[in-house]
Amino acid sequence: MVSGCRTELVQRIEPSSGNTLGSAEVTKLTQDLITTYAQSDGLALAALVRTGQVSASELVEAAVTIIDRLNPQLNAVVHKLYDMARAAAPEVDRNAPFAGVPYLLKEIGSTWTGAPLTNASAWMRKVVASEDSELVRRIKAAGFLLAGKSNSPEFGWCISTEPKLYGPTLSPWRNDVTSGGSSGGAAAAVAARMVPLADASDGAGSIRVPASCCGIVGLKPSRGRITMSPTGDLWHGCAYILCVARTVRDVAAYLDAVAGGLPGDPYPAAIPQTGWLTSSARVPSRLRVGFSVKPPDGNPIHFEAEAAVRKTAVMLERLGHDVEEHDMALDIATAWPVYTRMTCVQTARLVDELESLVGAPMARNDVEPVTWAVVERGRSVSGVRHSADIEAIRVLSRAIAGDLAAYDVFLTPTLTQPPRPLGYLDMSEPDIDRYNAKWTDAVFMFPFNIS
Repeated sequence: MVSGCRTELVQRIEPSSGNTLGSAEVTKLTQDLITTYAQSDGLALAALVRTGQVSASELVEAAVTIIDRLNPQLNAVVHKLYDMARAAAPEVDRNAPFAGVPYLLKEIGSTWTGAPLTNASAWMRKVVASEDSELVRRIKAAGFLLAGKSNSPEFGWCISTEPKLYGPTLSPWRNDVTSGGSSGGAAAAVAARMVPLADASDGAGSIRVPASCCGIVGLKPSRGRITMSPTGDLWHGCAYILCVARTVRDVAAYLDAVAGGLPGDPYPAAIPQTGWLTSSARVPSRLRVGFSVKPPDGNPIHFEAEAAVRKTAVMLERLGHDVEEHDMALDIATAWPVYTRMTCVQTARLVDELESLVGAPMARNDVEPVTWAVVERGRSVSGVRHSADIEAIRVLSRAIAGDLAAYDVFLTPTLTQPPRPLGYLDMSEPDIDRYNAKWTDAVFMFPFNIS
């Protein structure tokens, strides 16, 4: 759900509006190019580069202008890497699907040689990536140019983006509510037209929640769809990386460009014969559609969230699809504690690995209270308990898949409540269970990380 006026957002960045960028900011650009950049998706911009109508360098300067104009209002970009983009622009492959398109990498997760890698934590503020992840190699091959890194909560442990290290990212729609998390910087930047799409990751809704808060497109990929190399795994196949974007076709083309495993990946997923971009343009056959507006934890749902789902269900029925209401059969009292323990253990393991990179052990005062609580909880779980939790997650996965097997599509709200005020979801709570109780707005999300 998005509050506010779309026109107000567009007026912030389009030179033709009353609130122009100003001549001093566009010395290297024409007003028309800035407008074209702001109004185009990634594929459209790449087509302009491919046909020689604009250069990759010009797109970089357009991105720089808009980021510099809007980022002070939003705090979506925490590292400006303009020189990296400028240096790479002349060498871009004009035949690449996203040739010359400016791009943001999330401040946790994927590694890009020479870019900061802080995990939004002061404890890691001096760390710089020394190698490209396999996903980043594919991102580079697709023609993207890294213009900066987007804001994230510390170690991604929040559905809002309010790290102490960088400060909160504001919603492009309202400056008093969250942009979502943990990919909130990416979502705010895309919604504000700084870049047409950006790196994002999701372990419990962290792509989908900020996409919802900012009114853009977010897709959590299926298990095994994206290789995590050189990392062995991420949260036992429950967390993956993809992107947020303004158009469905950009997401589909991005998936075409980066999907695919490597030999030895733990969850191989076959690539379909027909690409996702091609498939996204086709009218589907008659689909079996289920939907739910009943949160599996029994908490109330906001009337706007329910209305949005029901309106979509009616629209799909009018298009000729078979639609029925179905409440998810999920034992939330079992699923959430199991998932929490597993993710705490995995975070603690990551911290143990990062201590050698940082050159010092993590101490309580090095990180935010939630992060320390997560690490302490993870270190307290026995190996036997962790193994049992992984087994329980596999059983839950089968149960969720079985419950929804009758449907081709299943609709739920992304959030059961409107975007929360800034501060409601920050990471100052030292008790992990009390903190997790605030995540109920996203209760429809994590089951699909499990399944």
